[in-house]
Amino acid sequence: MDRLLQFLLKTFIRRGTFRVTTSRGTVFTFGDGTGQPVSVRFTSRAAEWGILLDPELKFGESYMNGTFVVEQGSIADVLAIALGQGSDVPHWALLQTWLRYLKRRLSQFNPRPRSRRNVAHHYDLDGRLYSLFLDADRQYSCAYFEFPGQSLDDAQLAKKRHLAAKLKLSPDDLKSPPRLLDIGCGWGGLGLYLADIGGADVTGITLSREQLGVANARAAEKGMSSRARFVLRDYRDVTGPFDRVVSVGMFEHVGVNHYDAFFRKGAQLLADDGVMVLHSIGRSEGPSVTNAWISKYIFPGGYIPSLSEVLAAVQKSGLLVTDIEILRLHYAETLRHWRERFIAHRGEVERIYDQRFVRMWEFYLAASEMAFREQNMMVFQLQLTKRQKVVPMTRDYIVREEQRLRMAEAARRPPLRLAGE
Repeated sequence: MDRLLQFLLKTFIRRGTFRVTTSRGTVFTFGDGTGQPVSVRFTSRAAEWGILLDPELKFGESYMNGTFVVEQGSIADVLAIALGQGSDVPHWALLQTWLRYLKRRLSQFNPRPRSRRNVAHHYDLDGRLYSLFLDADRQYSCAYFEFPGQSLDDAQLAKKRHLAAKLKLSPDDLKSPPRLLDIGCGWGGLGLYLADIGGADVTGITLSREQLGVANARAAEKGMSSRARFVLRDYRDVTGPFDRVVSVGMFEHVGVNHYDAFFRKGAQLLADDGVMVLHSIGRSEGPSVTNAWISKYIFPGGYIPSLSEVLAAVQKSGLLVTDIEILRLHYAETLRHWRERFIAHRGEVERIYDQRFVRMWEFYLAASEMAFREQNMMVFQLQLTKRQKVVPMTRDYIVREEQRLRMAEAARRPPLRLAGE
């Protein structure tokens, strides 16, 4: 067994310094000796066989179960080496990936009941969990870092501002408060921003009861319930029209079988002079398959699309693509912040759940970060309309709108006062 493990890992790990101790105590070192060394240890033969037979699934499971132990470095360091080899799946496991690709439409079939179950699996967890590692506004999607070293909270605010600018909410462009639909509204942060700073009349929809309760409570607390309403509803059951439609971090849960239906519905919901903005994780290469471990433990029914899959569905819907922006390392930095915050509060997470859950989420956040940092994952923002003249010919208006929104944000902030004033 040790020799087989040595042979296969040697063919896969060619860069970095990767030291492995087998369950029998044999030590091997792989890679070219560069970079910060990491050391790992298997505690069982079953874990070794799992890594060899189905690494895409068993790698994460072994770490969760404590049978794959990181002795030097962190699991993020281990994943940086593993995902930095040029392929996320070792060559000897490609057959399983191809088989999973053949079954992907079945695994991503998301009728309404299954969509609700899949959302509940991830988003209806204990609300304290997300408050431990997200920003103050609970933005659970890629932030927009305007400059190196920007804080997570400021980068998430910049993301909301950037999206609002692309939605063209300026009073100069609209005669009355626009009706705006937020598909997959999360905990309500973006919707509340678009209502408060953007001046929109917002309807947010979600399939998560946990998120719904928080979003409506936040709207009530801010005295904005009449301008920002959040409801439990599937996007397929919404009626329009809306002047603006936005969706952030939800499209990854639609499923490749339903792309045509999603964009056809978007076209039905959007007014003739309306603007729709879609923000989603994407892959720079062609169509693929969801990582087996992520699909089983984190996002059942989820899939990260390639642009070729998305644009093909847009073309059938009657919508026009008026702008595409690719955010590359922004999500890697977002996930780094989340991972570091999560680790800083791992004791609290363990008290809510247990050690296995902590290791599962640590693996999820680290693997996601390294997929963006070492591989070809990115985030895309699509701006869609029904008519060519709805948005300007150049992108200068985005910068002007962001400046207007910054001024509106500043006007909403209460003045600082010294104690006793």
